[in-house]
Amino acid sequence: MEVKIGVQHAARELSVATESAPDAVLKALDTALKDDTVFTLTDDKGRTVAVPASKVAYLDFTSDLGRKVGFGLAASEAVTAASK
Repeated sequence: MEVKIGVQHAARELSVATESAPDAVLKALDTALKDDTVFTLTDDKGRTVAVPASKVAYLDFTSDLGRKVGFGLAASEAVTAASK
């Protein structure tokens, strides 16, 4: 799943690919807001993104529909095309 994090006063949003469920992400943000701490989210490669919870403007959840490789081919299609 991809989570886009909108940050107040920032021109661009943060995009994080994570295996966390949306409910878990929302719970982590809610806890960080209540405790007035930093909201952290770990991506599927182990990297952590940290944002002051009070500065999070929005979260946008998008399910992964497969990653695109090259000119719009899915990885499995690219391997098949290359082997021909």
